[in-house]
Amino acid sequence: MPPVDKSVHPPYSLPMPAKNFHVRQAAVSALRAWAKGHDYAETLIDRHADRRMLSSQDRGLLQAILFATLRHRRLLDHWIGILREGKLDPETRDVLRVGLVQILILGIPDHAAVNETVEAGKASVRALVNAVLRRAVLSRTRLLDLGELPAALAHSHPDWLYNRWRQEFGKADTLSLMVWDNTPAENYFRINPLAGAAGADDFSAFPAVKDAPGFHHLEGPPPGALLSAGKIYIQDPATRHAVDLLAPQPGERVLDACAAPGGKAFLIAAALGSADNLLCTDSNEKRLPRLKENLERLHAGQAETAVHDWTKPAPEEWHGTFDAI
Repeated sequence: MPPVDKSVHPPYSLPMPAKNFHVRQAAVSALRAWAKGHDYAETLIDRHADRRMLSSQDRGLLQAILFATLRHRRLLDHWIGILREGKLDPETRDVLRVGLVQILILGIPDHAAVNETVEAGKASVRALVNAVLRRAVLSRTRLLDLGELPAALAHSHPDWLYNRWRQEFGKADTLSLMVWDNTPAENYFRINPLAGAAGADDFSAFPAVKDAPGFHHLEGPPPGALLSAGKIYIQDPATRHAVDLLAPQPGERVLDACAAPGGKAFLIAAALGSADNLLCTDSNEKRLPRLKENLERLHAGQAETAVHDWTKPAPEEWHGTFDAI
């Protein structure tokens, strides 16, 4: 199999096994929901993984497929246009996106990417999906030769953003910026101090993050038992800086004004000893239930929650009631 052009497509660390059509079905369903514009990708991953009771490995594969599809959506649609003329209904297009991203971006073995994606589609379109994906396998070298494509298309960025960056930074730096922008972020987790000692051996395989106590590097799927028990939380160490500056103390009443999905709120609750004196607000009502679930799973207790848009004045009863915001 010809190697994927890493100058255009950054490397992905994929959980295996890659053979599971339920993951592809979940990815297609998540893409359909994402297109409606009501949910964040992370929320959709949790929802569809839980609905299908996916293992931690399969949840990781779902995340890799969904995120890569969203990052490279413009280029994927360009490839679909080359491989299949004519209109496609939105769901069939999403099935093809899921298949092509595995074959041409993620480097998943062809047999698994094709067969499992075909099974994820409706019976009425499986022949079409099979034909397009097998054509992609045979045309891989030609499709991955992106030298003649406009840079913005090759890197799946909108033309207006590419043009603005090129004027501001120059062509070479803009190309580097687009590559970086499509590079998957490194994953980390934090040991939960509210869940009790998990034992040093639980984390021996995960290097500690320098100058970030409690944080560890994560490669591959997270340890499912520790995650489900609330002993660890997937979190970037950079999120701790705002809470470190806030320096909440036990006994204080704290407001997290933009709280969902709960990463900062968890760090604040850990500093306070629990979420009992924490008010979490968000402008999106649909994000608050997940925040409460996360805090309860992490043994932080029940925080008070409220819907509020902070472009508008705070309710009168909140005035003067917080020690830190």
